Amino acid sequence: MMSGLEAGLAEASSPSWTHRVRAGRDLASFAGVPEAAEALVGLLLDVEDTAVTRRTAEALVRVGTVSAIRLIALAVAEADDNQANWLQTGVYDALVGPGGTGASTKPSTRPTARVRPH
Repeated sequence: MMSGLEAGLAEASSPSWTHRVRAGRDLASFAGVPEAAEALVGLLLDVEDTAVTRRTAEALVRVGTVSAIRLIALAVAEADDNQANWLQTGVYDALVGPGGTGASTKPSTRPTARVRPH
């Protein structure tokens, strides 16, 4: 029987996006393990499906360790604009939670109004 780490590593390279989403979730708690960290950055920068990027970022934020957050920062540094948007969405989803307003939708990219002090 495979450990959670071994199973996650195997699924991280699956052609199935649902398996890669599961790998991101399963590997998030192993963010400090070099093999898992490498796979997680690959999942955060998944070029085939934005759900993998979003859900892996969300899982890492929920774990909340320095190692987990570091991987998100590394991915942001390498991400294209679309990937960066989905990384942001995953972070937002984790912080707002399922009961929060807009947790399942992409945050607005509209500029916010600024109030000038008098």
